[in-house]
Amino acid sequence: MTRGKSPSHDSLSIEHLQHAGSRLAEVMAFLFNLCIVHSYLPPNLMKTVVVPIVKNKTGDSANSSNYRPISLATIITKVLDSVLNAQLDCYLHIHELKFGFRSQLSTESAILSLKHAVSNQLNTIKWANEYSEPYRLECGVRQGGLSSPNLLNLYVNALIEGLSSMRVGCHIGDVCFNNISYADEMVLLAPSVSAIRRMLAFCESYAETHGLVYNNKKSEYLVFKAGNRLPENIPLIKLNGACLVRVHQFKYLGHIVTEDLKDNVDIERERRALSIRANMLARRFARCSTPVKITSYNALRVQYNNAFRALLGLPRYCSTSSMFAHAGVDSFPAILP
Repeated sequence: MTRGKSPSHDSLSIEHLQHAGSRLAEVMAFLFNLCIVHSYLPPNLMKTVVVPIVKNKTGDSANSSNYRPISLATIITKVLDSVLNAQLDCYLHIHELKFGFRSQLSTESAILSLKHAVSNQLNTIKWANEYSEPYRLECGVRQGGLSSPNLLNLYVNALIEGLSSMRVGCHIGDVCFNNISYADEMVLLAPSVSAIRRMLAFCESYAETHGLVYNNKKSEYLVFKAGNRLPENIPLIKLNGACLVRVHQFKYLGHIVTEDLKDNVDIERERRALSIRANMLARRFARCSTPVKITSYNALRVQYNNAFRALLGLPRYCSTSSMFAHAGVDSFPAILP
């Protein structure tokens, strides 16, 4: 485990365990075996401190949606979690359409596929060194737990298998490709409104029987263009009785997916971000001497060349001039104003 992590409510850290002596392993093994045999964890091990972290520092600090939680569990629980997680890896069989928390799969895997086709824990909120009253997490898995990704995969795997077995929605050859999942985010794919409605009904039924709740505010639908034609009159699509909002683009796993499946919006977003950073550097070095500016220029030039190599999958030792010439792209000196 990584050192230097913030402790939970018991003030114990990984360093305490590392320097506690050889007998500690025997005591912890005895404790863990008792917990597993009796299916019981002491309340202090179940308690988790939740620290809200601001997502956007320039955003509204009074808006709760502008925060993401960081959960601080006890170090003893983390050790037990890691032991159980090692065993889970040996027995879990997750559906192939579940991309999150799996080796050799990433957000890019889910995006590429898209374009081609429970814990009983107590949480306490920490704010300005003050703690809230404990509350029980009724559904979901413990955030930050080592076994939480595997448990989440196991929990929603039946939903993915159920949707895939419906044989409605999009197909690639003989493979039903009607849903893509990454962590707790799911995309449903279908060529018709009736198919989407059937899959949403299945999702509603699954959620009701498994103690889950869909967030209608974060659920929306997009209609992809069929050639150059984009249908306008779409029948209502509802989730838990609420009408979903139709959008023309949405952000999924860090990528912006549009109705024409082009990457122009993503490229423009990254271009703007790069332009902002370049302007900030220009302002900061505006009063520097010429040698300092040349040093800064050389560092930027090297990074620009390395970024182009990485983008095209070229080796780091390939010729700079030849790679730009072959690609028909301007070199770094050519793009400077």
